[in-house]
Amino acid sequence: MLLTELFIQLQSTLVWWDNCPMEFHEIKKRALEIRDRYAALTARAGDKPWGAVEHMQGFVGDVGDLAKLVMAHGGFRTYPDLKEKLGHELADCLWSVVVLADELGIDMENAFEKTMDELEVRTE
Repeated sequence: MLLTELFIQLQSTLVWWDNCPMEFHEIKKRALEIRDRYAALTARAGDKPWGAVEHMQGFVGDVGDLAKLVMAHGGFRTYPDLKEKLGHELADCLWSVVVLADELGIDMENAFEKTMDELEVRTE
C-alpha cells in the first residue's frame, strides 16, 4: 500500500510540475543557491559543510518523513495540514536529489530524460 500511495502522490506532483512556473534549470539554480547558503552558514558556525554523504543521509531522513505522511494519506496516521506537509517533504526530497546530482556530477535533466525513454519503451 505504501508504494502505491507514494506513486499516486508522485503522479500528482508531476501534474504540478507540468504547471510549475519554473523550468528545471531554474529549480536547479535555486536549489544550489540554498545549498551554498547552508554551506556558508555552517562555515560561519565553524562546522564542516555538508557533502554528498551528508546530503544523502539527510535525504534518507526526508524520505522517512515522506513515508509517514504518505501513510497518513492512506489513512494509517493523522496529521494536520497533510497536503501542505506532503508538498514540503516532496520539495525537500527534490532539493536533495538536485543537490546530490550536482555533487556527484550527474546531469539530472539528461539522466531523467534517458530513464523516462527507457521506461516508455518498457510500456510499449
